[in-house]
Amino acid sequence: MLRTQLSVNLNKVALLRNSREGNWPDPVFFGTIALDAGAAGLTVHPRPDERHIRASDVPALSALVSRYPGREYNIEGNPFHNLMAHLRDVRPHQATFVPDSTDQLTSDHGFDLSDPAVCEAVRPLIAEAKSYGCRVSLFMDPVPELMVRAKELGADRIELYTEGWAQAYGTPEQEAVLARYAASARAAVEAGLGVNAGHDLSLDNLEAFLIGCPGVAEVSIGHALIAEALQYGMNDTIRRYNDLLDKAALRGEA
Repeated sequence: MLRTQLSVNLNKVALLRNSREGNWPDPVFFGTIALDAGAAGLTVHPRPDERHIRASDVPALSALVSRYPGREYNIEGNPFHNLMAHLRDVRPHQATFVPDSTDQLTSDHGFDLSDPAVCEAVRPLIAEAKSYGCRVSLFMDPVPELMVRAKELGADRIELYTEGWAQAYGTPEQEAVLARYAASARAAVEAGLGVNAGHDLSLDNLEAFLIGCPGVAEVSIGHALIAEALQYGMNDTIRRYNDLLDKAALRGEA
């Protein structure tokens, strides 16, 4: 079974930094801890208002990841806002297109590829990102029938928006919701796409998700991971996630 990789989202480190003057806590410092502890990569989502990741953080973290062969840099964002300039300037390994608005507190939905206008608007931007050498992933709700459309647009992967799973975990709806995510992942793989996942995944709910939804190549985790790092420390939190990912892969093979 594919062993899922962990990309650490540093937005919440930057959010804490921005609550005061100066550059502490420094996202590069904590990104270094994450990579030294075994994270497969780093993720940032630089929004236009710079509420957390600033434009100046993006190249600094790119330079950091470049010092770790085999690790990846993932930049998330809305391609109709400020994402494309960052992709052009730093050429990350992966670009994750997210259809959030400028006033959203956090991302809360995926692309609606049932809308032809959305498809035609995003198609040339996928091509542009790929011309910069980026693997392109589209942030998607767990709707199996839309996965093939992501492939038709030129995407390499989709990222399943997992807040629905996080909310259902531990409730009577858990298995039904998980089945929808599993069906979406299967549909994506059958269409020739890689599968990522992210949003509200945590040490509590991640293993059950991966066992029930096999084939996930990468999870991007920020909010829960940074909160858990307040409890366990950054280094130990990364270790706990990697142990969990190893365990999930072994259980999936059983």
